[in-house]
Amino acid sequence: MSLHHRLLVPAACLLGATLILRPGAAPAAAPTEGMTTEQLVLRLRAAIDNLKTLRCTVHAQERLGAKYTQANSTMKLGYAPLRIFLRNKKGVEVLWVTGQNDGDAWVYPNSFPYVTLSLDPNGTLMRRSQHHSVLDAGYGMIADILRGSAQRPDRSYERSFRYAGDTVVAGRPCYQLRSDFPKFRYVSYTAGKGETVAQVADRFGCGEYRIMEQNGVAADAPIPTGKVLQVPNSYGSRTLICVDKKLYLPLLIRAEDDKGLFEEFKFLDVVANQPIPTLEFTKDFKDYNL
Repeated sequence: MSLHHRLLVPAACLLGATLILRPGAAPAAAPTEGMTTEQLVLRLRAAIDNLKTLRCTVHAQERLGAKYTQANSTMKLGYAPLRIFLRNKKGVEVLWVTGQNDGDAWVYPNSFPYVTLSLDPNGTLMRRSQHHSVLDAGYGMIADILRGSAQRPDRSYERSFRYAGDTVVAGRPCYQLRSDFPKFRYVSYTAGKGETVAQVADRFGCGEYRIMEQNGVAADAPIPTGKVLQVPNSYGSRTLICVDKKLYLPLLIRAEDDKGLFEEFKFLDVVANQPIPTLEFTKDFKDYNL
């Protein structure tokens, strides 16, 4: 699976800002005449797969334990090769570029001692208290969720998505794509030799965070062989994707599970496939503190 196809939501909580979110979508309107679930899924996947660049602001809410964190960050991404820059309201900056810095991200914490750090994007420091890696910034895992993993024998979650009418997000008309999956539950799984959290998450289509949270395992190390894990059997019990009618990119992604809201991401000021100068993906760019 390519990094482009893994990209989903921003690692917004890595950036640590706070923002109170308003409800993300207006009540559903009647379905648009002629639109079908198959058409909507195909157009959504094509729009994600054909991204060359992306700029946006993301408001995020994630459940960590019994509490919720809220964050606001701006991001820019380039693809082929993958390049990512994120900045939050507190001035924390993250830059990751394919083939540079030995695979580490440059991180400016905007706090003492005010020096730029090199950190593994899947290491403990960068994955602490957040659902997604900085490498998951963007949209692509939505396409993978809908497409389903080659390792995942049960496709009932992917098949549960339906076009559910129209709505408005941040003033923009959207299609709603919704999954209702009451069979969501945790199941037992025995880890194989050298198996990682990412591989188990791919097998179950559930994302990495709940596997780490539930089982006390790290993203950057193999799981002990034979360890019995408790793993979600899908991404959620209810998943909502609000798709912009012009861009066919998500403006709102909301996932619920057995405990209620798991995460919500709202994408604003989305600009797709407009050239971004290469200099903006270098640590020496004049507008950065890296």
